[in-house]
Amino acid sequence: MNIPNLLTSFRIALIPLLVTLLYLNKYYLASALFTVLAITDFFDGYLARKNKEVTNFGKLMDPIADKVLVISALIILTEKGMAASLPVVIISVREIFISGWRAHLGAEGKIIAAGLSGKAKTVMQVLAVLMLMLEIPFGNLCLWIAMILSVYSGVEYIHLHAKKFGMELK
Repeated sequence: MNIPNLLTSFRIALIPLLVTLLYLNKYYLASALFTVLAITDFFDGYLARKNKEVTNFGKLMDPIADKVLVISALIILTEKGMAASLPVVIISVREIFISGWRAHLGAEGKIIAAGLSGKAKTVMQVLAVLMLMLEIPFGNLCLWIAMILSVYSGVEYIHLHAKKFGMELK
């Protein structure tokens, strides 16, 4: 297993610790861990491209790790009354739907990487989660913006890749 894939696996393995810290109201520790995990997301992709170590595992598991990380944090923050529930539900549904669609395409050997709008969505989601954890003003505003970017990138993703794989949208 190469370093980028190890970083992705590391991120997945530490999500239960993040969940535990959030449940224990250790928001500063949780935000520090969340930041480290978000940074590994940048580095695994960067290293994979730089060292020509892009793998199907990385293309599939990196976005899943991101989604599990963000959705886990958002659900707990919502349960604790720190995050607005509607954007969390919409973001979660979008992430689950797109992940399922990617898995379906992956089963057909059609592996696709995230695009620019999806990366912008991820950055805004990470920023929103950090602001909410640290109770920084406008965290929920960032969450609503993340929701809008999530919906936009999801629609764009389906439209672009449906055409790419010869699927007709009506």
